[in-house]
Amino acid sequence: MPNKNKTHKVGRDSKNGHFIPVSEAKRRPSTTTVERVPNSGFGDTK
Repeated sequence: MPNKNKTHKVGRDSKNGHFIPVSEAKRRPSTTTVERVPNSGFGDTK
């Protein structure tokens, strides 16, 4: 059984908080961040 990742990467615009593609976030490092977000079923439910 393969080891499943519990998170995936997403890009976020630092100015307005909108999600953007990771490739665009890597292109604009001064105004964006790349974050790890939990996959469905692995996040905090409390």
